Amino acid sequence: MSLLFNTYPLARSALFSLDAETAHELTLASLQKAYDCRLTRGLLGDRPVWPASLMGLSLRNPVGLAAGLDKNGAHIDALGNLGFGFVEVGTVTPLPQPGNPKPRMFRLPRAHALINRLGFNNLGLDAFIANVRNSQWRSQGGILGLNIGKNAATPIERAVDDYMLGLEGVYPHADYVTVNISSPNTANLRALQGQDELTGLLQPLREKRKELADRHGRRVPMVVKIAPDLTQEQIDIIADLLPRHGVDGVIATNTTLSRDAVQGLPHAQEAGGLSGPPVHELSLRVIARLRQQLGADFAIIGVGGILSGKQALEKFAAGANAVQLYTGLIYRGPALIGECVRALQTANRPS
Repeated sequence: MSLLFNTYPLARSALFSLDAETAHELTLASLQKAYDCRLTRGLLGDRPVWPASLMGLSLRNPVGLAAGLDKNGAHIDALGNLGFGFVEVGTVTPLPQPGNPKPRMFRLPRAHALINRLGFNNLGLDAFIANVRNSQWRSQGGILGLNIGKNAATPIERAVDDYMLGLEGVYPHADYVTVNISSPNTANLRALQGQDELTGLLQPLREKRKELADRHGRRVPMVVKIAPDLTQEQIDIIADLLPRHGVDGVIATNTTLSRDAVQGLPHAQEAGGLSGPPVHELSLRVIARLRQQLGADFAIIGVGGILSGKQALEKFAAGANAVQLYTGLIYRGPALIGECVRALQTANRPS
Protein backbone atom coordinates (compact mmCIF):
# COMPACT_ATOMS: atom_id res chain seq x y z
CA MET A 1 0.00 0.00 0.00
CA SER A 2 1.32 3.46 -0.89
CA LEU A 3 2.79 5.99 1.52
CA LEU A 4 -0.20 8.29 0.98
CA PHE A 5 -2.63 5.61 2.09
CA ASN A 6 -0.73 4.96 5.32
CA THR A 7 -0.28 8.63 6.23
CA TYR A 8 -3.75 9.93 5.36
CA PRO A 9 -5.08 9.66 8.97
CA LEU A 10 -2.37 12.12 10.03
CA ALA A 11 -3.12 14.46 7.14
CA ARG A 12 -6.83 14.32 7.90
CA SER A 13 -6.28 15.88 11.34
CA ALA A 14 -4.67 18.90 9.71
CA LEU A 15 -7.26 19.11 6.96
CA PHE A 16 -10.14 18.91 9.42
CA SER A 17 -8.75 21.97 11.21
CA LEU A 18 -9.61 23.97 8.08
CA ASP A 19 -12.95 25.02 6.66
CA ALA A 20 -14.39 22.03 4.78
CA GLU A 21 -14.39 23.64 1.32
CA THR A 22 -10.89 25.06 1.81
CA ALA A 23 -9.65 21.61 2.83
CA HIS A 24 -11.35 20.10 -0.22
CA GLU A 25 -9.59 22.49 -2.59
CA LEU A 26 -6.23 22.08 -0.83
CA THR A 27 -6.49 18.28 -1.00
CA LEU A 28 -7.17 18.29 -4.74
CA ALA A 29 -4.36 20.78 -5.41
CA SER A 30 -1.89 18.74 -3.32
CA LEU A 31 -2.93 15.49 -4.94
CA GLN A 32 -2.47 17.03 -8.38
CA LYS A 33 1.01 18.35 -7.54
CA ALA A 34 2.07 14.95 -6.24
CA TYR A 35 0.69 13.25 -9.35
CA ASP A 36 2.39 15.70 -11.70
CA CYS A 37 5.78 14.91 -10.15
CA ARG A 38 7.04 11.59 -11.48
CA LEU A 39 9.05 11.02 -8.31
CA THR A 40 5.95 11.09 -6.11
CA ARG A 41 3.34 9.70 -8.53
CA GLY A 42 4.24 6.14 -7.62
CA LEU A 43 3.59 6.87 -3.94
CA LEU A 44 -0.03 7.64 -4.79
CA GLY A 45 -0.89 4.72 -7.01
CA ASP A 46 -2.83 1.64 -6.08
CA ARG A 47 -4.49 -0.45 -8.78
CA PRO A 48 -6.73 -3.06 -7.16
CA VAL A 49 -8.09 -5.27 -9.91
CA TRP A 50 -11.34 -7.19 -9.90
CA PRO A 51 -12.65 -6.91 -13.48
CA ALA A 52 -16.31 -6.07 -13.91
CA SER A 53 -18.68 -5.16 -16.72
CA LEU A 54 -21.12 -2.25 -16.51
CA MET A 55 -23.40 -1.19 -19.37
CA GLY A 56 -21.03 -2.96 -21.76
CA LEU A 57 -18.02 -1.11 -20.32
CA SER A 58 -15.03 -3.06 -18.99
CA LEU A 59 -13.96 -1.86 -15.53
CA ARG A 60 -10.70 -2.68 -13.75
CA ASN A 61 -12.83 -2.91 -10.64
CA PRO A 62 -16.40 -1.88 -9.78
CA VAL A 63 -15.48 0.83 -7.24
CA GLY A 64 -15.78 4.32 -8.70
CA LEU A 65 -15.50 7.96 -7.72
CA ALA A 66 -18.83 9.76 -7.40
CA ALA A 67 -19.46 13.07 -9.13
CA GLY A 68 -19.04 16.22 -7.08
CA LEU A 69 -15.49 15.78 -5.85
CA ASP A 70 -14.03 17.11 -9.12
CA LYS A 71 -16.71 19.36 -10.57
CA ASN A 72 -14.52 20.80 -13.34
CA GLY A 73 -12.80 17.59 -14.42
CA ALA A 74 -9.43 19.14 -13.57
CA HIS A 75 -7.99 16.20 -11.59
CA ILE A 76 -9.18 13.11 -13.46
CA ASP A 77 -5.79 11.43 -13.83
CA ALA A 78 -4.67 12.09 -10.26
CA LEU A 79 -7.92 10.77 -8.82
CA GLY A 80 -8.03 7.75 -11.12
CA ASN A 81 -4.50 6.85 -10.04
CA LEU A 82 -5.76 6.26 -6.49
CA GLY A 83 -7.20 2.93 -7.64
CA PHE A 84 -10.72 3.61 -8.88
CA GLY A 85 -12.18 1.35 -11.53
CA PHE A 86 -14.09 4.29 -12.97
CA VAL A 87 -14.22 8.03 -12.35
CA GLU A 88 -17.20 10.36 -12.67
CA VAL A 89 -16.70 14.13 -12.77
CA GLY A 90 -19.04 17.12 -12.77
CA THR A 91 -21.77 18.18 -12.34
CA VAL A 92 -21.16 20.60 -15.21
CA THR A 93 -23.67 23.21 -16.38
CA PRO A 94 -23.67 24.89 -19.80
CA LEU A 95 -22.61 28.27 -18.41
CA PRO A 96 -20.17 28.98 -15.56
CA GLN A 97 -21.80 29.71 -12.22
CA PRO A 98 -20.44 30.44 -8.72
CA GLY A 99 -22.90 28.29 -6.80
CA ASN A 100 -24.40 29.27 -3.47
CA PRO A 101 -22.84 31.73 -0.99
CA LYS A 102 -20.12 30.47 1.35
CA PRO A 103 -19.89 28.80 3.80
CA ARG A 104 -21.69 25.97 2.02
CA MET A 105 -20.00 22.75 3.18
CA PHE A 106 -20.09 21.43 6.74
CA ARG A 107 -18.63 18.38 8.49
CA LEU A 108 -20.52 16.26 11.01
CA PRO A 109 -17.57 14.20 12.31
CA ARG A 110 -19.52 12.16 14.87
CA ALA A 111 -21.65 10.81 12.01
CA HIS A 112 -18.75 10.71 9.48
CA ALA A 113 -21.05 12.86 7.36
CA LEU A 114 -21.12 16.08 5.35
CA ILE A 115 -23.76 18.64 4.49
CA ASN A 116 -23.23 20.65 1.32
CA ARG A 117 -25.21 23.28 -0.50
CA LEU A 118 -22.61 24.03 -3.15
CA GLY A 119 -25.15 24.49 -5.93
CA PHE A 120 -23.35 23.15 -9.02
CA ASN A 121 -20.46 25.62 -8.71
CA ASN A 122 -18.36 25.08 -11.84
CA LEU A 123 -16.49 26.82 -14.65
CA GLY A 124 -18.96 25.83 -17.35
CA LEU A 125 -19.05 23.41 -20.24
CA ASP A 126 -16.20 24.81 -22.34
CA ALA A 127 -13.66 24.72 -19.50
CA PHE A 128 -14.90 21.29 -18.42
CA ILE A 129 -14.46 19.78 -21.88
CA ALA A 130 -10.99 21.31 -22.19
CA ASN A 131 -9.97 19.66 -18.93
CA VAL A 132 -11.43 16.31 -19.97
CA ARG A 133 -9.61 16.47 -23.31
CA ASN A 134 -6.32 17.13 -21.50
CA SER A 135 -6.66 14.07 -19.26
CA GLN A 136 -5.03 10.70 -20.04
CA TRP A 137 -7.33 8.50 -17.95
CA ARG A 138 -9.39 7.12 -20.84
CA SER A 139 -6.36 6.50 -23.07
CA GLN A 140 -4.88 4.45 -20.22
CA GLY A 141 -7.95 2.22 -20.06
CA GLY A 142 -9.92 4.07 -17.39
CA ILE A 143 -13.68 4.53 -17.64
CA LEU A 144 -14.91 8.12 -17.41
CA GLY A 145 -18.42 9.29 -16.60
CA LEU A 146 -19.42 12.90 -17.27
CA ASN A 147 -22.24 14.33 -15.16
CA ILE A 148 -24.48 17.07 -16.56
CA GLY A 149 -26.96 19.45 -14.92
CA LYS A 150 -28.82 22.70 -15.47
CA ASN A 151 -27.85 26.26 -14.64
CA ALA A 152 -29.57 27.77 -11.60
CA ALA A 153 -30.79 30.70 -13.71
CA THR A 154 -32.50 28.44 -16.25
CA PRO A 155 -36.23 28.12 -15.48
CA ILE A 156 -37.21 24.56 -14.64
CA GLU A 157 -39.60 24.62 -17.61
CA ARG A 158 -36.57 25.00 -19.89
CA ALA A 159 -34.29 22.58 -18.06
CA VAL A 160 -34.28 20.23 -21.05
CA ASP A 161 -32.43 22.90 -23.07
CA ASP A 162 -29.50 22.82 -20.64
CA TYR A 163 -29.37 19.03 -20.55
CA MET A 164 -29.40 18.88 -24.35
CA LEU A 165 -26.47 21.32 -24.48
CA GLY A 166 -24.64 19.30 -21.86
CA LEU A 167 -25.22 15.98 -23.59
CA GLU A 168 -24.04 17.30 -26.95
CA GLY A 169 -20.94 18.86 -25.40
CA VAL A 170 -19.71 15.93 -23.32
CA TYR A 171 -20.82 13.08 -25.58
CA PRO A 172 -17.60 12.65 -27.63
CA HIS A 173 -15.46 12.57 -24.48
CA ALA A 174 -17.50 10.28 -22.20
CA ASP A 175 -17.71 6.55 -21.60
CA TYR A 176 -21.10 7.24 -20.05
CA VAL A 177 -23.15 10.38 -19.36
CA THR A 178 -25.03 10.98 -16.10
CA VAL A 179 -28.16 13.12 -16.08
CA ASN A 180 -28.28 14.64 -12.59
CA ILE A 181 -31.85 15.47 -11.60
CA SER A 182 -31.48 14.91 -7.87
CA SER A 183 -29.27 17.59 -6.34
CA PRO A 184 -31.22 19.34 -3.56
CA ASN A 185 -29.19 22.53 -4.02
CA THR A 186 -30.65 23.80 -7.32
CA ALA A 187 -34.19 25.12 -6.92
CA ASN A 188 -36.91 22.78 -8.22
CA LEU A 189 -34.40 20.37 -9.78
CA ARG A 190 -35.84 17.33 -8.01
CA ALA A 191 -39.21 18.08 -9.59
CA LEU A 192 -37.71 16.55 -12.75
CA GLN A 193 -38.09 13.14 -11.06
CA GLY A 194 -41.88 13.38 -11.45
CA GLN A 195 -43.57 11.23 -14.09
CA ASP A 196 -44.52 13.95 -16.57
CA GLU A 197 -41.37 15.99 -16.00
CA LEU A 198 -39.08 12.99 -16.37
CA THR A 199 -40.85 11.89 -19.54
CA GLY A 200 -40.50 15.41 -20.93
CA LEU A 201 -36.76 15.32 -20.23
CA LEU A 202 -35.88 11.77 -21.27
CA GLN A 203 -37.71 11.68 -24.59
CA PRO A 204 -35.74 14.55 -26.20
CA LEU A 205 -32.52 13.30 -24.61
CA ARG A 206 -33.12 9.89 -26.16
CA GLU A 207 -33.59 11.48 -29.58
CA LYS A 208 -30.50 13.68 -29.12
CA ARG A 209 -28.43 10.66 -28.04
CA LYS A 210 -29.48 8.77 -31.18
CA GLU A 211 -28.46 11.74 -33.33
CA LEU A 212 -25.10 11.95 -31.53
CA ALA A 213 -24.52 8.20 -31.82
CA ASP A 214 -25.02 8.42 -35.58
CA ARG A 215 -22.75 11.46 -35.82
CA HIS A 216 -19.90 10.02 -33.73
CA GLY A 217 -20.25 6.36 -34.66
CA ARG A 218 -20.61 5.16 -31.06
CA ARG A 219 -23.46 4.80 -28.62
CA VAL A 220 -22.60 6.25 -25.21
CA PRO A 221 -24.60 4.85 -22.27
CA MET A 222 -26.82 7.32 -20.43
CA VAL A 223 -27.69 7.03 -16.74
CA VAL A 224 -29.92 9.04 -14.42
CA LYS A 225 -28.97 9.98 -10.84
CA ILE A 226 -31.89 9.98 -8.40
CA ALA A 227 -32.55 11.04 -4.81
CA PRO A 228 -32.79 8.84 -1.70
CA ASP A 229 -35.91 10.63 -0.48
CA LEU A 230 -38.35 9.10 -2.97
CA THR A 231 -41.50 7.20 -2.04
CA GLN A 232 -41.95 3.64 -3.27
CA GLU A 233 -44.49 4.90 -5.79
CA GLN A 234 -42.00 7.46 -7.13
CA ILE A 235 -39.28 4.82 -7.39
CA ASP A 236 -41.63 2.55 -9.32
CA ILE A 237 -42.53 5.33 -11.76
CA ILE A 238 -38.85 6.04 -12.40
CA ALA A 239 -38.12 2.33 -12.83
CA ASP A 240 -40.86 2.14 -15.44
CA LEU A 241 -39.69 5.21 -17.37
CA LEU A 242 -35.93 4.64 -17.53
CA PRO A 243 -35.84 1.55 -19.77
CA ARG A 244 -38.80 2.82 -21.76
CA HIS A 245 -36.73 5.84 -22.82
CA GLY A 246 -33.55 3.95 -23.55
CA VAL A 247 -31.70 4.86 -20.37
CA ASP A 248 -28.94 2.34 -19.63
CA GLY A 249 -28.50 2.70 -15.88
CA VAL A 250 -29.40 4.50 -12.68
CA ILE A 251 -27.26 5.94 -9.89
CA ALA A 252 -28.86 5.50 -6.48
CA THR A 253 -28.52 7.81 -4.71
CA ASN A 254 -27.67 11.47 -4.30
CA THR A 255 -27.64 13.27 -0.92
CA THR A 256 -30.64 13.37 1.42
CA LEU A 257 -32.69 16.18 2.89
CA SER A 258 -33.54 14.03 5.90
CA ARG A 259 -31.87 14.86 9.21
CA ASP A 260 -33.33 11.96 11.22
CA ALA A 261 -29.95 10.26 11.68
CA VAL A 262 -28.06 13.39 12.75
CA GLN A 263 -30.50 15.19 15.03
CA GLY A 264 -28.74 17.26 17.69
CA LEU A 265 -25.31 17.22 16.04
CA PRO A 266 -23.51 20.49 15.30
CA HIS A 267 -24.42 21.77 11.81
CA ALA A 268 -27.21 19.18 11.48
CA GLN A 269 -29.77 21.85 10.63
CA GLU A 270 -27.70 23.52 7.92
CA ALA A 271 -29.53 23.61 4.60
CA GLY A 272 -28.28 21.30 1.87
CA GLY A 273 -27.76 17.64 1.08
CA LEU A 274 -26.54 15.26 3.76
CA SER A 275 -24.02 12.61 2.65
CA GLY A 276 -22.14 9.82 4.38
CA PRO A 277 -23.33 6.87 6.50
CA PRO A 278 -26.75 8.42 7.28
CA VAL A 279 -27.60 7.94 3.58
CA HIS A 280 -26.54 4.28 3.45
CA GLU A 281 -29.81 2.68 4.56
CA LEU A 282 -31.87 5.13 2.47
CA SER A 283 -29.91 4.24 -0.63
CA LEU A 284 -30.15 0.50 0.08
CA ARG A 285 -33.95 0.82 0.15
CA VAL A 286 -33.96 2.58 -3.21
CA ILE A 287 -31.49 0.13 -4.78
CA ALA A 288 -33.45 -2.91 -3.60
CA ARG A 289 -36.73 -1.54 -4.95
CA LEU A 290 -35.15 -0.57 -8.26
CA ARG A 291 -33.68 -4.05 -8.67
CA GLN A 292 -37.04 -5.62 -7.91
CA GLN A 293 -38.76 -3.44 -10.51
CA LEU A 294 -36.05 -3.37 -13.19
CA GLY A 295 -35.06 -7.03 -13.23
CA ALA A 296 -31.61 -8.57 -13.23
CA ASP A 297 -30.02 -6.93 -16.26
CA PHE A 298 -30.48 -3.18 -15.73
CA ALA A 299 -27.35 -1.39 -14.45
CA ILE A 300 -27.53 0.09 -10.94
CA ILE A 301 -24.66 2.06 -9.40
CA GLY A 302 -24.94 2.27 -5.63
CA VAL A 303 -23.67 5.35 -3.84
CA GLY A 304 -24.26 6.94 -0.46
CA GLY A 305 -22.63 6.28 2.88
CA ILE A 306 -19.97 3.68 2.06
CA LEU A 307 -17.41 3.92 4.86
CA SER A 308 -16.15 0.33 4.76
CA GLY A 309 -15.83 -2.72 2.57
CA LYS A 310 -18.78 -4.21 4.45
CA GLN A 311 -21.03 -1.37 3.33
CA ALA A 312 -19.90 -1.79 -0.27
CA LEU A 313 -20.93 -5.43 0.01
CA GLU A 314 -24.33 -4.37 1.34
CA LYS A 315 -24.85 -2.20 -1.73
CA PHE A 316 -24.16 -5.21 -3.95
CA ALA A 317 -26.40 -7.43 -1.85
CA ALA A 318 -29.23 -4.91 -2.34
CA GLY A 319 -28.78 -5.12 -6.11
CA ALA A 320 -26.00 -2.75 -7.19
CA ASN A 321 -23.61 -3.74 -10.00
CA ALA A 322 -21.02 -1.13 -9.01
CA VAL A 323 -20.51 1.43 -6.27
CA GLN A 324 -19.16 4.96 -5.94
CA LEU A 325 -17.37 6.73 -3.09
CA TYR A 326 -17.25 10.37 -2.00
CA THR A 327 -17.76 11.23 1.69
CA GLY A 328 -16.18 7.98 2.84
CA LEU A 329 -13.08 8.94 0.89
CA ILE A 330 -12.85 12.18 2.89
CA TYR A 331 -13.12 10.41 6.24
CA ARG A 332 -11.20 7.22 5.47
CA GLY A 333 -8.82 8.29 2.72
CA PRO A 334 -7.89 6.37 -0.44
CA ALA A 335 -7.28 3.12 1.46
CA LEU A 336 -11.07 2.72 1.38
CA ILE A 337 -10.96 2.03 -2.37
CA GLY A 338 -8.81 -1.08 -2.06
CA GLU A 339 -10.70 -2.20 1.04
CA CYS A 340 -13.96 -2.18 -0.92
CA VAL A 341 -12.44 -4.03 -3.89
CA ARG A 342 -10.91 -6.70 -1.62
CA ALA A 343 -14.18 -7.13 0.27
CA LEU A 344 -16.01 -7.73 -3.01
CA GLN A 345 -13.32 -10.14 -4.22
CA THR A 346 -13.42 -12.13 -1.01
CA ALA A 347 -17.18 -12.33 -0.93
CA ASN A 348 -17.32 -13.56 -4.53
CA ARG A 349 -14.38 -15.98 -4.37
CA PRO A 350 -15.44 -19.56 -5.20
CA SER A 351 -15.56 -21.67 -2.07
